[in-house]
Amino acid sequence: MTEGNFVDYVKIYVSSGKGGKGSTHLHREKFIEKGGPDGGDGGRGGHVYLVGNKGLWTLFHLKFARHIKAGHGGDGGGDRSTGADGEDKYIEVPLGTVVKDKETGETLFEITDDGEKRILSKGGKGGLGNWHFRSSTNQTPRYAQPGLPGAEMDVILELKVLADVGLVGFPNAGKSTLLSVLTSAKPKIADYPFTTLKPNLGIVAYRDFQSFVIADIPGIIEGAAEGKGLGHYFLRHIERNSTLLFLVPVDTADIKAEYDILVNELTKYNPEMLDKERLLVISKCDMLDDELKAELKAELDVSFKDIPYMFISSVAQQGLTDLKDKLWKMLNE
Repeated sequence: MTEGNFVDYVKIYVSSGKGGKGSTHLHREKFIEKGGPDGGDGGRGGHVYLVGNKGLWTLFHLKFARHIKAGHGGDGGGDRSTGADGEDKYIEVPLGTVVKDKETGETLFEITDDGEKRILSKGGKGGLGNWHFRSSTNQTPRYAQPGLPGAEMDVILELKVLADVGLVGFPNAGKSTLLSVLTSAKPKIADYPFTTLKPNLGIVAYRDFQSFVIADIPGIIEGAAEGKGLGHYFLRHIERNSTLLFLVPVDTADIKAEYDILVNELTKYNPEMLDKERLLVISKCDMLDDELKAELKAELDVSFKDIPYMFISSVAQQGLTDLKDKLWKMLNE
């Protein structure tokens, strides 16, 4: 999937169908001149549904489908026949889609399961035919109910990526490079900050035909939680990851300080981030000889007593098997 095809935010207008009118038909047939009322009910208007589809990874298919309208209910007929229900509309969305009311910003619901179906806009109820209004004092009612109107609303669909592992790091930390060597994903890679502007997903093939999903989240900068840079646009994708992989290059001036900034931004955005499993990965370690690595390890043992850490090199393919083993163990403990 190219970066331009990854769409995680769309605004759409949805309109359910109006209900059909009830019938005022009076029964007439040979030898029965005054058969009484037999008007049927109108059909209900079509609903607009949202349906979860695990085969979708993006909202790209809705990028240009800005108006979605369900069908109107049919009018009632004679012989107490009910009008046809309006055609329902089904909008398929990837798992992790959050639905918000555009006017109020209120979160309406989330789609998290494959096949999960929720009504986004309910169709109007069909009107009752004159059959329902007959009585001993009014045996020939010549009125029926009109159908109720449908509902219309503007909604925002936001995708929060559903991945097992989220790659967290500053711009140009090497996240896209790591994703490209762990998976068959082909993210954009270049030697300047903010190469990645959209999340990239990749499937890591593990032993015995097992796999897990890893997401390259665009680089976080200090102040992201307040919306600096692309702020919340990046951070919301990390909420769904069960494990966070913090990637810090070995040539960083202060590894602990950079890690603390990343954790602080996540915590300010959502304190529940602290409950996730964390793994610190020091990248670009092909730059170190054994002596320098031993010195760095001694420093990290003091700074990271409670957080596991590893050394890898994506370019030199060092430590990647151990990394996959560690992530698999963390995901399945």
